Amino acid sequence: MADSKKPAPKNPDKKANRRGAARLAAVQALYQMDIGGAGINDIFAEFESHWLGGEVEGEKYLPAEAAFFRDVVSGVVRDQAKLDPLIDEALQKGWPLQRIDAILRAVLRAGSYELEHRRDVPGRVVVSEYVDVAHAFVEKDETGMVNAVLDQIARQFRADEFARG
Repeated sequence: MADSKKPAPKNPDKKANRRGAARLAAVQALYQMDIGGAGINDIFAEFESHWLGGEVEGEKYLPAEAAFFRDVVSGVVRDQAKLDPLIDEALQKGWPLQRIDAILRAVLRAGSYELEHRRDVPGRVVVSEYVDVAHAFVEKDETGMVNAVLDQIARQFRADEFARG
């Protein structure tokens, strides 16, 4: 099934830390689950044995923090029914989440989850990291949309951080 294959990042050589690599892998896993209907246990097994820090189809994948990867993926799956309406609300009218490209849905869901649940990471860092992840797959105008949507969601979940300037 060609549609379920993970999209290749446009710039796979870009340096990233272990959490950045985990975010990239989480987005790819969520994309694969969305498009191909793979289950979470199959995704964890596949990514942890083949993708995280390995080489697949000639592409070297950076070492990733596996626990962080698992937290983001399982959190998005668990909270998707709550996250999707928040993202829909933040998108411009007339562009429901289901009309957004699957890879961008994965980016927005992962970023929204992390903004709500990973208080150990500053909100502005979360937004910036997911804009960087989006840059690996889409054009600049689409990354602007990711930035705007995640910034709006960050201001809901982390109003105190964003009020400080």
